Amino acid sequence: MEALPRETIVDVLEDRLRTDILNGRHPAGSYLPAERQLADGYGVTRTTLKHAFGRLVQAGLLETRHGVGTRVRDYARLGGADLLPMLVRHDAKWIHEIFEVRRGVGALIAERAAARATRTQRAELRALLEAVREADGADAVQLADVEVHRALARATGNRVYVLLTNTLFNAYLPVRSLLKGPFTDPAAAYERLAPVVEAVTSQDARQAHTAADAYLRATERIMLEGLV
Repeated sequence: MEALPRETIVDVLEDRLRTDILNGRHPAGSYLPAERQLADGYGVTRTTLKHAFGRLVQAGLLETRHGVGTRVRDYARLGGADLLPMLVRHDAKWIHEIFEVRRGVGALIAERAAARATRTQRAELRALLEAVREADGADAVQLADVEVHRALARATGNRVYVLLTNTLFNAYLPVRSLLKGPFTDPAAAYERLAPVVEAVTSQDARQAHTAADAYLRATERIMLEGLV
């Protein structure tokens, strides 16, 4: 194995180990080689290795058992959605699966928001929609758009929808520069999103579901075209 650069040793080692795990070099359920052997192989100290292990344990990829060793966690079976940002950065194909969930959850959230939003929440949605039109630059427009969807989730009155929305956005916002297609024109972004907010603020649950589904499909198509 090639020795790692010393200036970012823990970061680089963590990335190398994570890549090896996600690529299957260290399969789920398997134990990693002994620490001394692994440290020697990467050209690092055992202390550095332990720091990298600690990060990967927190990330949900490893589990360490005192006196037994360090095992690769079966993240596909036992892991949670908090792994998604890491998985997206490793393999962009995860984006397609995230968008599939985004469509289903997003349309349901809009429907629930239309049925449950308070007067104050409806006013907030209108204000946040205006912020989309007034945002300057694709990144600002995209982030303003995200705030509308967070507000929709809050308007359902269901905290699980809020957490799901946060999870889905956290999964792909780190790579949002690759997904800016629908947000380059603030006026167009506003026009796409406005029917969703209009249906919700009019308390039309069926129309909110339909409008959200159309919005999510349209923005997904544009974003995925930008990845080709």
